[in-house]
Amino acid sequence: MSGATETVPVLNEDEHEAPPRGAGRRFWAVRRIPAAILAALVLGGAGLLLYDIAAVRADRGAMAWRRSLAEDLATRTTDNAWALAAAALAVLLGVWLLLLALTPGLRTVLPMRHEHPDVRAGLDREAAALALRDRAMEVSGVQSVRVRVGRSKATARAVSHFRELDDVRRDLETVLAGGIDELGLAHPPVLTVRVSRPPRKG
Repeated sequence: MSGATETVPVLNEDEHEAPPRGAGRRFWAVRRIPAAILAALVLGGAGLLLYDIAAVRADRGAMAWRRSLAEDLATRTTDNAWALAAAALAVLLGVWLLLLALTPGLRTVLPMRHEHPDVRAGLDREAAALALRDRAMEVSGVQSVRVRVGRSKATARAVSHFRELDDVRRDLETVLAGGIDELGLAHPPVLTVRVSRPPRKG
């Protein structure tokens, strides 16, 4: 598996938040961008509201936007189209935030076997596919091959320009199964191999 060790990104606890230690658990994304956007919105809204409240306490008039909003909320009914749209938007935003909080993210990183108590490692899907593709190209009769690696499935589509297709498929299954085992993944994907002839010219 030539060059595979150079493409294995090892993720430490400083870069990504992880769930409690355990074999095969996915890495948790920090999600700095959504957190920063939400924090900026909350901070800006709270700061503007506190400023307006302080101005009212200092015997100054409330901002026009707050008077207009208060009057609008007092007169608008709950079956109004704008009210329903705002409620739907709030629900969607809440569901999105819940999904971000409850899902680990980092879907492109496959967790590797937890062999050392203080080390957690992950392998990028593209790196895994590249390593398996290099192994597949060593099989006799393979002209080209495309490999895709997912969380639970690995698919190899090969083109063979000589040898029987069944023989090439059998050799590919053996080589790729060994390659998947050498990747050291906590949950090895199920392998699917398809072999075909090159398209005829003309």
